[in-house]
Amino acid sequence: MKNIKNLFGSMALMGIMASGCAELDQFPEATTSGGAVFNSENGLELYANSFYNALPTARDIHSGDAMADYSARTQVPDFLRPGNFTPTQSSGWSWSELRNINYFLENNVSEELTPETRNHYNALAKFFRAYFYFEKVKRFGDVPWINKTMDVNDPDLFNGRDSRTLVMDSVLRDLDYAIENIQAIDDDSRSLITKNVVLGFKSRICLFEGTFRKYHTDYGLTSSADQWLTEAAEAAEEVIESGDFSLYQGAGEESSYRSLFISEKPVSQEIILSVVIDPALSVFHDANWWWTSSTYGSRVSLTRDFVNTYLNIDGSPFTDVAGHETMTFVEETQNRDKRLQQTIRMGDYTRTNAGSVVPAPPIFSYTYTGYQPIKWTLDDMYYDGGSRNINSVSVMRYAEILLNYAEAKAELGTLDAESWNQTVGALRARAGITENLGLPTVVDAYLQQVYFPEITDPILLEVRRERGIELVFEGFRFYDIVRWKKGELMEMKWNGFYVPALNTPIDLNEDGILDVAFYTSMPSNPVEGVTYINVSTNIDSGINPQQLSEENKGEIHWLDHQPREWEEKNYLYPIPENDLLMNPELGQNPGW
Repeated sequence: MKNIKNLFGSMALMGIMASGCAELDQFPEATTSGGAVFNSENGLELYANSFYNALPTARDIHSGDAMADYSARTQVPDFLRPGNFTPTQSSGWSWSELRNINYFLENNVSEELTPETRNHYNALAKFFRAYFYFEKVKRFGDVPWINKTMDVNDPDLFNGRDSRTLVMDSVLRDLDYAIENIQAIDDDSRSLITKNVVLGFKSRICLFEGTFRKYHTDYGLTSSADQWLTEAAEAAEEVIESGDFSLYQGAGEESSYRSLFISEKPVSQEIILSVVIDPALSVFHDANWWWTSSTYGSRVSLTRDFVNTYLNIDGSPFTDVAGHETMTFVEETQNRDKRLQQTIRMGDYTRTNAGSVVPAPPIFSYTYTGYQPIKWTLDDMYYDGGSRNINSVSVMRYAEILLNYAEAKAELGTLDAESWNQTVGALRARAGITENLGLPTVVDAYLQQVYFPEITDPILLEVRRERGIELVFEGFRFYDIVRWKKGELMEMKWNGFYVPALNTPIDLNEDGILDVAFYTSMPSNPVEGVTYINVSTNIDSGINPQQLSEENKGEIHWLDHQPREWEEKNYLYPIPENDLLMNPELGQNPGW
């Protein structure tokens, strides 16, 4: 996607070449000769631009963790509510993108072009086929492997699904072909698929597959897990050793991390691939609206259990501090990993309203826990009302590559002190952590007990901590939980900050202005400007969804009365009912 105009042009081209289709039995036939496309490099480039439509949108990424263990939100997702999600509601069984890719691969054979040129564009096509199939396997498990175009009379049209091993081995071959054949591209826009992008995705895909096979022992694929983990580590290492990227530190430890998410142009030092926003072409996104509105988005906020995993600024576990359980919001946010202040409203965070700088503590017309995110939102309130955001949204950045490398090596038992310092240690140093940066030797009892009781390796525990914190709200968490086989984390309580007493207004940012108070009986003389939150056990409509853990004090709890349930079947989505009716040979995923 060299630019948005090219993207629009490629869409028009594909409307001529072949109509889109939604199901496996709806493949169209080409309606015009492909000579004008396949006999020139410009034609190949124009066609290949259409592949980029498969990449996630800005909304897909910035709201990608709306269903995660650490995301308290307005309602429990149907996927987690017992009996609320069925094959009728499932989606994602669409194959039009694959036919587009296969049609290209079949027709890119013109001898008027050099083999190197043809191979380069085939490399792009095969990368996108690998990406397409990775997304399908993540969601559905076994899927049909299709490497040709089909018409309605194709005898393979209604075949069943192929094995996970066949499909993922094919994905790996496509990725390796792309790495070998893609030509060098200068791309300061960070919007094109380059060799480093393919290597980065290979590290992501192989890490997923390696850990999935390791922890989902019922699949009988554990013997091949290390092979995939090795592939992940080697792909990440090649990106690292290229020297093309590094961690951005230009805005200092107070702001560098958040700068990656609010900059209009991708921070090319660290961002590897990005959704590029273009105000000149009226291309925006809706992050501010989604993350600040009381009605538009899901009102996602972090939970206290997750906030507890942020280290102290000296690198020690916060949960080792005596009395941390009853610390107030102001107390618990002091002297912590500086990514916390760049992820949620706290401290001296301010916003701009009609040109005036105003204090911006957490507001309970949005947040249910008090830990209100700011990671993707611009600080000018102008952007809050609609799809107005002009900040680019990263699809892949160097920090992920470092974490993929560290996790793969930790799973293989080969992460040494030098590699730790290059990866997790470097990320923590950027976040202002000053001590205890070396390879860990002691298990953090809180992290193990609350999140990963089955993990006894302190290095792997800390890598998982770091991945959660560094990549929070970037759309990775749900499938991290899936590949680690930790679905029970989705049942964790949605808890907020500690409230020491009822009817006592709290100043959440120490600016001398009281912000919020909690009550079971509304005081007769409320303080002006304070938001009062009813935490009674019952309200007029029934059970109160927002209460305190000890009735008159304690952690804020949200939606305790609405059950969330993770079953074994939830590790895969069901095949959509209509698609299964159309082709019973597909079979349904277990439990659905």
